[in-house]
Amino acid sequence: MSHIIHINDFNASELNVYARLSESQLIRKDNPGEGLFIAESPKVIERALDAGYEPVSLLVEKRHLDGEAKDIVARMGDIPVYTAEFDVISQITGFNLTRGALCAMKRRKYPSLEEVLKNARRIAILEDVMNPTNVGAIFRSAAALNMDAVLLTPGCANPLYRRAIRVSMGNVFLIPWTYFGEESTGAKYKVCDNELWPDEGMKLLKDMGFKTAAMALSDDSVSIDDKDLLSEDKIAVILGTEGDGLKNTTISGCDYTVKIPMANGVDSLNVAAASAVAFWMLGNR
Repeated sequence: MSHIIHINDFNASELNVYARLSESQLIRKDNPGEGLFIAESPKVIERALDAGYEPVSLLVEKRHLDGEAKDIVARMGDIPVYTAEFDVISQITGFNLTRGALCAMKRRKYPSLEEVLKNARRIAILEDVMNPTNVGAIFRSAAALNMDAVLLTPGCANPLYRRAIRVSMGNVFLIPWTYFGEESTGAKYKVCDNELWPDEGMKLLKDMGFKTAAMALSDDSVSIDDKDLLSEDKIAVILGTEGDGLKNTTISGCDYTVKIPMANGVDSLNVAAASAVAFWMLGNR
């Protein structure tokens, strides 16, 4: 039976994790396996629970206890369920977007690259994509368009940032993912700095049978509908940071450099929009 605790004061310590801890304080970069993240809205929280993430506490607007949040409240067991009137918890930034529920949940240690890539044929690699909104949108497209996994370089925004989770609609919990350059138990490749990508990362991908496709504009770029590209059995689509795009060393190390044909003098798409086009073309092959 849920342990329901009523909160009357926005400054109550029970609300600290939701209202007063920054993303960097939640993530515990020194030990991500002991960090927390915040999932928003009953649907997203339910997806996280279904994926096996462990809740620490739940915060629910009082009127939703027997409404939209009823099912997730029932799944909390003896985890504290904090509840308050709207005028108290509406002071939390972004609460109006959550449909009345926030859940603090435990992060996990990152899985190994080999674990994430096992049985994968179509994957996305994000190189220094720093905007959480873009990361979340890419994960949503990856889930919708048949990508099997996402790998991130250490310069990327974390997929479990609150905004990234919200924009992904909880799809960060459906797609296997991990970081290059993060330590994971039992991994063949195990370094804790940026040196794994691109050189060792490219080698790992090739060892596992992937062809690599850099999304970039250059003189030798092929179109996204190139027949040789579409016929590859295993492909890794590599997307670069907002503005600057991919590093030259990354592009030169790839099997393909790929462009999306543009019209009306437009030179490129936002990285999240480009990912959706690329995933649609390649994810169903």
